Amino acid sequence: MSIKNRFVFSLIVSLPMLIEMFLKPFGFMLPGHEWTMFLLATAVMLVSDGPFIQSAWAAFKHHHANMDTLVAIGTATAYFYSIYAMLTHQAVFFESAAFVVTFILLGQVFEDRMRHSASGAVEKLMDLQAKDATVLRDGRLVSIPLSDVAVGDIIQVKPGQKIAVDGVITEGQSTIDESMVTGESMPVTKATGDAVIGSTMNSTGTFMFKASKVGDDTLLAQIVEMVKKAQTSHAPIQRTVDKIADIFVPAVLIIAIATFFVWDVLIGASLVSSMLFAVSVVIIACPCALGIATPTALMVGTGRSAKLGILIKNGEVLEAANTIKTVVFDKTGTITAGHPQVTDIVGDATQVLRVAAALEASSEHPLATAILNRAKTTVVTPAKITNFAAIQGKGVQATVDGHAAFIGNDKLLTDYTLSAAEQATMEHLQQEAKTVVIVGFAGKVIGLIAIQDAPKASSAGAIAALKREGLRTVMLTGDNARVAAAIAAQVGIDDVIADVLPGDKADHVKALQESGPVAFVGDGINDAPALTTADVGIAMGSGTDIAIESGGIVLVKNDLQDVVRALELSKHTFKRIKFNLFWAFIYNTLGIPVAAGVFFGLDLSLSPELAGLGMALSSLSVVASSLLLNRTKLTSAPAVTA
Repeated sequence: MSIKNRFVFSLIVSLPMLIEMFLKPFGFMLPGHEWTMFLLATAVMLVSDGPFIQSAWAAFKHHHANMDTLVAIGTATAYFYSIYAMLTHQAVFFESAAFVVTFILLGQVFEDRMRHSASGAVEKLMDLQAKDATVLRDGRLVSIPLSDVAVGDIIQVKPGQKIAVDGVITEGQSTIDESMVTGESMPVTKATGDAVIGSTMNSTGTFMFKASKVGDDTLLAQIVEMVKKAQTSHAPIQRTVDKIADIFVPAVLIIAIATFFVWDVLIGASLVSSMLFAVSVVIIACPCALGIATPTALMVGTGRSAKLGILIKNGEVLEAANTIKTVVFDKTGTITAGHPQVTDIVGDATQVLRVAAALEASSEHPLATAILNRAKTTVVTPAKITNFAAIQGKGVQATVDGHAAFIGNDKLLTDYTLSAAEQATMEHLQQEAKTVVIVGFAGKVIGLIAIQDAPKASSAGAIAALKREGLRTVMLTGDNARVAAAIAAQVGIDDVIADVLPGDKADHVKALQESGPVAFVGDGINDAPALTTADVGIAMGSGTDIAIESGGIVLVKNDLQDVVRALELSKHTFKRIKFNLFWAFIYNTLGIPVAAGVFFGLDLSLSPELAGLGMALSSLSVVASSLLLNRTKLTSAPAVTA
């Protein structure tokens, strides 16, 4: 029987006893009175309290005591003593046993609902996936169920439709809303060759794409599975909590026995009063809140991070991220975009690009691709060319609009000259570790184009944010020292370790760990040894290649700002865990003397049923505290409602 059904049953069966308790001063009694209460309490004990007793007995057989041990002992004591009292014509308190079970289950019902709210939000993404897809079969477009889509299928997507599965665009272009998966609020422009993510929403254009991943292999399915595993994992601090519980539960039982002895033997109170004080101690001290303090915070923290496109694989990683002192970055593809880009154009940009793009139109060289991409984004149409020829070791030349044109490296300066200003500009750009190409037209140099694997737009801001948090930043790269130093200067990296072979990166990470815990940020492919060696490996996801085993944290959006958010969220989550544990422990500890009757002379005491209600409220407060993580402010990240 579910927790909810056990609670409903217990509540319904306990209501008659509650009614009698309130109306007894006015002379109202249940028919059969004690025997009726016995039957009602017995039903609660068998149906609703039974699982607590079974759990306590299983723990006892393994020489352990758990949260349910206190519930079982407290309710069983109240129940069996009431049977004895009924048979010997003394005062009974069957209602105490029934109410304690009801209140404890009430707390667990709320816990269950809040946990479901925390963990279910990510799983609900699966419900948002497309139900069918328009697939090209035998030369015709047909609509088929999503489950029938196979890898290699060509799928059509129209404006307003959901993308069925992961794949690569083969024809057309569009803007796509990927916020449900990546957390990126702005639509992303996609064209032929670009990857698309299943279940995201197509906004404007119609396109065709080839399915590359279906079913459980899609990005969305992997995200949900990863979050499930993270939310059911344990942080190392939980082991400490479990050890505390192993000591705390027997200690409470000893205190309860001592409470009974003091009141019954030393003070001379009635057997009923002494028993009530002892049972109240057992119930109020039940450390259920202590048991849920860590998992609820983990659940909310990992759930929120997933909504932001940050996948934290388990609680151990989250706790380790809280201790980081140094963040080490790979350069290519992590700090930089991973491919050459035009960074500077000297001269008339439109003319320079028009000529350069015409000369590079047939080349597949990475530098040529960078120039063509820049021309495309600035809507410059390449000119028509004739008489194309390569200039050995220098570049290429052709006739453009009836005039000789050329593009190439600085070796062309043996044939052409730059002005003093152009020469100075070229040298300055080269000092910044940029590759400079010279563009000529009609027998003279018309401009320079600087190309570099430039830093991502988010890199400098992310590194500055890490430094504000007191973290040391290091670049670890196989690139040469000059290029590495130039990129590091642009983004504000503290230290640079260059000319490092891929196999040696892990050794450098170990050396840095001598000064404190290290996080390594890389692309998850050639950086695998360093990612696994670091205390926390943060893998930059490509959006579709998400199953990166090396990294403990995966950044779906490939955005360095998410490094800051991941470490921030880890810190906030761990702080919340510690706050929850402190609150749960203090709440239970402070409640024990009140329940034991220490302040009875001040008219301050707890009945077993109120102790049960207080224990339930303790658990609820811990869950509510964990849910507040959804509203914790992060760097450049909005709050996420539960």
